[in-house]
Amino acid sequence: MEILILAVVIALVAVGAISGLVVSSRKKKQLPPTAPPSTPTITAPPAEPQVGEDAVETAEEPRRTIEEVGLPEAEAEAPVEEPAAEPEAPAAPEIEVPEPTAGRLVRLRARLARSQNSLGKGLLTLLSREHLDEDTWEEIEETLLIADVGVAPTQELVDRLRERVKVLGTRTPADLRALLKEELLTLVGTDFDRAVKTESGVDTPAVVMVVGVNGTGKTTTTGKLARVLVADGRSVVLGAADTFRAAAADQLQTWGERVGARTVRGPEGGDPASIAYDAVKEGIAEGADVVLIDTAGRLHTKTGLMDELGKVKRVVEKHGPLDEVLLVLDATTGQNGLTQARVFAEVVDITGIVLTKLDGTAKGGIVVAVQRELGVPVKLVGLGEGPDDLAPFEPEAFVDALIGD
Repeated sequence: MEILILAVVIALVAVGAISGLVVSSRKKKQLPPTAPPSTPTITAPPAEPQVGEDAVETAEEPRRTIEEVGLPEAEAEAPVEEPAAEPEAPAAPEIEVPEPTAGRLVRLRARLARSQNSLGKGLLTLLSREHLDEDTWEEIEETLLIADVGVAPTQELVDRLRERVKVLGTRTPADLRALLKEELLTLVGTDFDRAVKTESGVDTPAVVMVVGVNGTGKTTTTGKLARVLVADGRSVVLGAADTFRAAAADQLQTWGERVGARTVRGPEGGDPASIAYDAVKEGIAEGADVVLIDTAGRLHTKTGLMDELGKVKRVVEKHGPLDEVLLVLDATTGQNGLTQARVFAEVVDITGIVLTKLDGTAKGGIVVAVQRELGVPVKLVGLGEGPDDLAPFEPEAFVDALIGD
């Protein structure tokens, strides 16, 4: 019995020991981790300032201004970037209204007279001498030659003046002026048809080809002629067949845009005959009145280039007849201009002459000389750098400017 009681006691002690070990193990597992020696204090960031009438203040964090918070204005309210605006298309050039051509040369007479009347005044001074001896007549002849009237026309004029002064007897200034005006008009010619042909005899536009040597103002003259035609109520298409000179097509197109005339052009160095052909084709399609073709300023000494000019003429004529071939000459070149005129006349049939820079020289006699050389009239004259300084040639106004008032 005692042995049984002792066994029960030992069993109870063993169970108690085992239970203590289990509880101790569980307590060790539930212990919190060891805290660090010092925990930093975490300060909450300041509340963001509220902007606007609807912002609400709280007791813990009253509303503060931008200055109190210490933020710059730029950060307080970031600017809103505007979307980049699309570039505007360039505005179309404003269409100009050219001066009417009627009486244009008369309106420009004062400008012409300032540079031209040295010829007329010189002749009047010589003719007013009391004794017209041989020396005086030689001076008269020299004055005419210096003015580029030409040898044959000069001799004719001197012979007629000698005869008429002898018959006239008394020579008052008014008589001499009337006499000189009459003889100069005869020399310049009043019976030429000086109208630029701008009406076609068929159902196609009139075609005008402009030719001339580099430096005579050929492309500018073509643009000014477009203004003359537009001022007279004609519709115009421009053909930029001068592909030899850089920027010639741009220059011509600018002239056309000013008066609403379209320019047909091609690549620099392209085939001039092809561009001329296309210009006439476009003129027909648009029902234009006139097609103006600006050709390259060929040097008359370069045979191949002159042959190309002849090709342009032949290609254009596939559409119909060529109504005008205008030769542009620089009035200051004198006899050299006559040499150019002769060579161009051999390649294309010149029908009219345009004299440029006539206001910058006292050599107005070139009008007489070139007409005699080619047998064709001066139809237009350029009297300055202005866009409307190209005028139809009027013999009476021209002679009046030569001799002055």
